[in-house]
Amino acid sequence: MTLTVASYNIHRCIGTDGRYDPNRVIAVLKEIDADVVALQEVENRSGEGHALLQLDHLADALGMRSIPDTRLVKRWGEYGNALLTRLPIVDIQRHNLSFNWCEPRGALDVTLEAAGSPLRIVATHLGLGRFERRYQSMRLVQLLEAGVPGIPCLVLGDMNEWLPWSRHLRWLDRILGARDGPATFPSRFPVLRLDRLWLRPAAALQDLRVHGGQLARVASDHLPLRAEISLDILHDRRIAEHRPAIPLPAIASRQAAL
Repeated sequence: MTLTVASYNIHRCIGTDGRYDPNRVIAVLKEIDADVVALQEVENRSGEGHALLQLDHLADALGMRSIPDTRLVKRWGEYGNALLTRLPIVDIQRHNLSFNWCEPRGALDVTLEAAGSPLRIVATHLGLGRFERRYQSMRLVQLLEAGVPGIPCLVLGDMNEWLPWSRHLRWLDRILGARDGPATFPSRFPVLRLDRLWLRPAAALQDLRVHGGQLARVASDHLPLRAEISLDILHDRRIAEHRPAIPLPAIASRQAAL
């Protein structure tokens, strides 16, 4: 028994041809046919028309439940992360990952019921600056370390980090297991691994690939990640959870606690 998950930066539904077209993103998501989708750069535009409320429009078209985590408010509407799911929702938490004067960032921390057992999902979109990502990665590690032991955990999203030797990625690799994913950006000729996915226990991650194709290459500037998870392995209590402690630099006291 498998669970299909995906992460997709939809770029406000503006394609590489410059056209605003939410229905192309819907078509790509229908091709993927995932049970859970982490979305980045979702917006709700002001004005008339259901298609301008992107999250509602996508959820209705796909027959999924939506969980918003919009962080930016601009003159044309709201903008941020979201989660779509077909699984029962057990718990929802929203964490502020904003750093100094940089644009607001957050993480959705959602517990779903997968095959009768809990699955924790942390979906995020990290910032563009190196020090910003450093702070946000430390906060993610703290959130993960503070979780209930033994519950499987999936972390995914646009990490905005293209250097494989980055310390930010190494921190997450050490508690979740290193996994080298495919390049997702730019969608027409992907060379950068900006979008990432980790699963604990790592053995349950059966397949991780980019979802390409002609439509995906034009619908957004990122290609979506698609993963297959074995639910049998995911909830196998005989698999020991690997949770090594990680010494992290002190986080600046001026940052607000989550």
